[in-house]
Amino acid sequence: MLGKTAGGLAWMFRYLERSENLARLVETGQRIALTRPDRAESEWASVLKTAGVTASYKAHHDDVTGEQVVDWILRGKDNHSSILNCIEGARMNARLVRTALTREVWEAVNECWMTLCSELSRKVIPRDLPRTLGVIKQRSAFVRGALHGTMLRNDIYDFARLGTFLERADATARLLDVKYYVLLPSAAGVGSTLDNAQWEMILRSVSAEGAFRMVHGRNRKPADIAKFLTLDSRMPRSLAFCYSKIGDNLGYLESDYGIRMPSHDMAETMCQDLNHATIETIFENGLHQFLQNFLKRNGELAVQIELDYRFSQ
Repeated sequence: MLGKTAGGLAWMFRYLERSENLARLVETGQRIALTRPDRAESEWASVLKTAGVTASYKAHHDDVTGEQVVDWILRGKDNHSSILNCIEGARMNARLVRTALTREVWEAVNECWMTLCSELSRKVIPRDLPRTLGVIKQRSAFVRGALHGTMLRNDIYDFARLGTFLERADATARLLDVKYYVLLPSAAGVGSTLDNAQWEMILRSVSAEGAFRMVHGRNRKPADIAKFLTLDSRMPRSLAFCYSKIGDNLGYLESDYGIRMPSHDMAETMCQDLNHATIETIFENGLHQFLQNFLKRNGELAVQIELDYRFSQ
């Protein structure tokens, strides 16, 4: 496969996954802000930090308000990571690799783009925000469904899945980090009993309430929730699950091409570290530090995959 095709597939699905994760982030920010109206500004500032768009937002806005933050993340023209720009990026990459996609996948991406261009053509009022966020998540799910249901399990599929899980792992780690560190009143609160209502919102943001209840019952301890979203390989948005899939897909590529790349060793080490980690050790050393290190290594792996498979060629 040409490197540009591999890169187009990976980035197509990274952008799609990012659009859904941003919708989940806005939804979580709105819920948390409603429960803490006296600190709404700091809550929305943390959403900007999680999305990695604080600098670009401040370059265009003097203050932080829920309405402005939501509009910036949903459709800010100068925000390269806005949901609307992510969908544009996904469709652009889908056009680049059109011949590698089934008709169903291409149509799902195109319909996603047309629907969201219409939804986000004007500022979304607060009353309509839950519905709009639901549409964004739904359209992303339609594309994933078309991928699973119609694509041959070959290197095309593997690069699409690598893009999905690299992005998803990044989003889960950022979401957890913002909850545990940025939203705390002070760093001295790390390791203390946290507000369970807010942790429950984190579970809701990754559609994990029911799954968590099946495993842990109704006793929702922060440590159990953190463990569920980092180390439980059964949870589709956990760090361990994402890396099990990244490892699998890189393994399939190694088998198909007969070549083991540096990125394979990096992913294998990450998988082993997650498999051997315990939540007690993670909390003892600092969840924030663990997540920051994970984000750094996840980013380095993404870069190495691009180099190994020559995405720019």
